[in-house]
Amino acid sequence: MPTAKDPAKTAGPAIILVEPQLGENIGMVARAMANFGLSELRLVNPRDGWPSEKARAAASRADHVIDATKVFDDLASAVADLNFVFATTARERDGFKPVRGPVEAGRTLRAYDQAGLRTGILFGRERFGLYNDEVGLADEVVTFPVDPGFSSLNIAQAVLLMSYEWMKSGLADETTTNFSGPELVPATKEQLHSLFTYLEGALEARGYFRPEEKKPKMVDNLRAVLTRAGFAEPELKVLRGIFSSLDRFSPAMPRGDGSPGDDPRRLPAARSRAADKEG
Repeated sequence: MPTAKDPAKTAGPAIILVEPQLGENIGMVARAMANFGLSELRLVNPRDGWPSEKARAAASRADHVIDATKVFDDLASAVADLNFVFATTARERDGFKPVRGPVEAGRTLRAYDQAGLRTGILFGRERFGLYNDEVGLADEVVTFPVDPGFSSLNIAQAVLLMSYEWMKSGLADETTTNFSGPELVPATKEQLHSLFTYLEGALEARGYFRPEEKKPKMVDNLRAVLTRAGFAEPELKVLRGIFSSLDRFSPAMPRGDGSPGDDPRRLPAARSRAADKEG
């Protein structure tokens, strides 16, 4: 890999759109870039001219990308100051250029960037992509592992994919996310066995274990179901609360209705009254 004599801090690859048609598409490209830390957008001969209020509206507050966008009359001028360029394509091309997948392309771009070299990614027209002579101005080709029967990507989708791979290539761990769920400590066996004891007692009181000779196997199955998930302590508390509610309350006396059923100490009498009403 070549190295720069005087490495300069770069802001990632320039995104170069060749003859984009709709301002809305350009704006969605700017938004995708901003999502993953890219800011340099170059347009080659945009059909509807520039600037574009439709692009700004579609950019969804990625104004820093829109405001810094540069426009060029031809592709050669747009890539003149770059050291390395990828061309995106969904079609197999004749030629001798190496073809990379997006993951490898992202890592390649990162390596050049860290060496202080300027890089870019070419994206073609919405309808038919890049011409062969335009691909010829790039160093390598990048293509996506899409369904061959439906390989055409919206230009903003293609930019989003490459921008994501660029961002991911700079992470110490490529599985990193911006936030994570709570770290749950597995429950102790004492806590789990306490739940077993409670639940089995409640089921025994309701005659669940029938016939009696099948009770050991039924208990084994119940414990197997509850131990497979590897519950954390807060999860056991949720289950304990659910089972406790089923034990204390009934449709005739739901929790929170002000009935004697709200007081576990008065539950037997309340159940008796409810049974009398049902009779």
